[in-house]
Amino acid sequence: MTLSVDLNADMGESFGAWKMGDDAALLDIVTSANIACGFHAGDPDVMFDTMRRAVACNVGIGAHPGFDDLAGFGRHRRHVPHASLANQVRYQVGAALAMARAAGGAVRHLKLHGALANMASEDMELARVCYDAALSVAPDLRIMVLAATAQQQAAEALGCAWVGEIFADRAYDDDATLVDRSQPGAVIHDPRIAGPRIADMVKKGAIVTESGKEIPTRIDTICLHGDTATAVQIAQSVRDTLQAAGVTVQTFD
Repeated sequence: MTLSVDLNADMGESFGAWKMGDDAALLDIVTSANIACGFHAGDPDVMFDTMRRAVACNVGIGAHPGFDDLAGFGRHRRHVPHASLANQVRYQVGAALAMARAAGGAVRHLKLHGALANMASEDMELARVCYDAALSVAPDLRIMVLAATAQQQAAEALGCAWVGEIFADRAYDDDATLVDRSQPGAVIHDPRIAGPRIADMVKKGAIVTESGKEIPTRIDTICLHGDTATAVQIAQSVRDTLQAAGVTVQTFD
């Protein structure tokens, strides 16, 4: 059977006069886009423009909600009451649905951002609160989960459609969570490393951690961060290496 995998990137993270990443170049390479919803990054103009470009490139659109943390780019851990957090997720998903429709597209999936995603990968109840809130607004969303973590457990408990994600530009701890960004080597910047590393994981059907441990998991999609300086080069390296290994790169069903 031919292996296939989706390639996604976080984008739409510019804000006003501040430009973040090269979304136009990434949209020529990736097959899905996780678009910021205005809380950790992005604004209405950026969201609409990014979604319109995604539609033109036939790239799947995802809502990418995070903590209300523009100053910290959504990477500060916050302890928000669950009821309030649920409403914040609903608010962001609602904005994404509206903008995608106006841009001629539709939101296919949801992926949590930054510190919220990391906390949800460790706390099944937190993940469930976020996913349940999103599904209350858009019941047909596919939930993009950090594979083999509490995020996946929450999605399975809810019985919703989900896709398992691994990262091209982040290192892994032995519990399948991401190495904290404060640690050396947590972020992978070299495209020559990222491509072969991911092709190896996809072929093995497993996350390979920094210690060399292999964690078998379903891999439906590969992510890279659009704000990384070498994001476009990493995206191209991953795509080229996967295709050279006989893996089809296409939007997930």
